[in-house]
Amino acid sequence: MNINLQPKKHMKTTTSIIAATSIALLTASCEKKTVTTEANSTTTTTEATAAATDNYPLKTCVVSGEKLGEMGVPYVHVHEGTTVKLCCKSCLKDFNENPAKYITMIKDAEKSTPPSQ
Repeated sequence: MNINLQPKKHMKTTTSIIAATSIALLTASCEKKTVTTEANSTTTTTEATAAATDNYPLKTCVVSGEKLGEMGVPYVHVHEGTTVKLCCKSCLKDFNENPAKYITMIKDAEKSTPPSQ
C-alpha cells in the first residue's frame, strides 16, 4: 500500500487564503495606528486622540477645506508639537509637502479663537 503524505495543491491554496484573511481581519481590528514620519513628528489616529483635541481651532481640514468629521473620524497628526486635524489620511501627503503653510493657518486660527473653558 502506497500512502501519499504530500498535501494536495488546492489545500495549500485554501490554507494560504484562510491565513491571509485571518491576518487581515486581525490587523483591521486594531483601533490605534502610529507611524513615525520624521524625527520630531509622530502621527497617531484614534477616536480618543480626536476627542482629546476638542479645543482644535478649525472646523475644516487645512488641506482640502472639507468639514472635519464628514469623512469619518478626522485623521490627527502631530507635527513638531502642533496638533493638525485632517479630513482623511490622504491629506497628510499634501500637508507634508508644505507643513509651514498649514501650521501658520492653524496658529492664526488659534489666535482668533477664544480659549475653551
